[in-house]
Amino acid sequence: MFDYCTNNTEPGLPDRPKVQALGRWFAIQTRPRHEKAVANGLQEKGISVFLPLSSAVHQWSDRRRLIQNPLFVGYVFVRVAESSNDRVSILRTAGVTNFVGNRSVGTPIPDSQVEAVRMIVEQGLPFTPHPFLRIGQRVRIQGGSLDGLQGILVAVNGDQSLVVSVELMQRSLAIRITGYRVEPV
Repeated sequence: MFDYCTNNTEPGLPDRPKVQALGRWFAIQTRPRHEKAVANGLQEKGISVFLPLSSAVHQWSDRRRLIQNPLFVGYVFVRVAESSNDRVSILRTAGVTNFVGNRSVGTPIPDSQVEAVRMIVEQGLPFTPHPFLRIGQRVRIQGGSLDGLQGILVAVNGDQSLVVSVELMQRSLAIRITGYRVEPV
């Protein structure tokens, strides 16, 4: 079962230079439904790979099976040095389309963000994918007494609030939305 892979110490893999351990995390975009093949191909080349997977029971007409699906469809994380020759090798891997970020050279992802995802996956904590929400983005509340209410998402001292405005009067009010499900509009 392929869960995720981060080390290069498996038998048969070439020794990597020390700079590999000091590399930064990058996201690479893959062709549709090629995440596992890309991760395996990169791993065979000795490149540090992280592919977070989520489990789901899939029902067919004749059987049920536990399936491992990529958590971030179309993306795989790789750890490489920014000036590494591995970047060309990564781009030449079957199923890889490009690095995510500026001018397809990629933008490094903070270690803390990748490690947070890794920790959740390793601990086996229950989770569900959630739409990405940015502070300042227009969102809508789902369910509850405020179902359908739209406004701008703001955060003050860690509390998330929804700002509802009457633009003609140039007046607004904010309500705390802790406990409500929100979706981008």
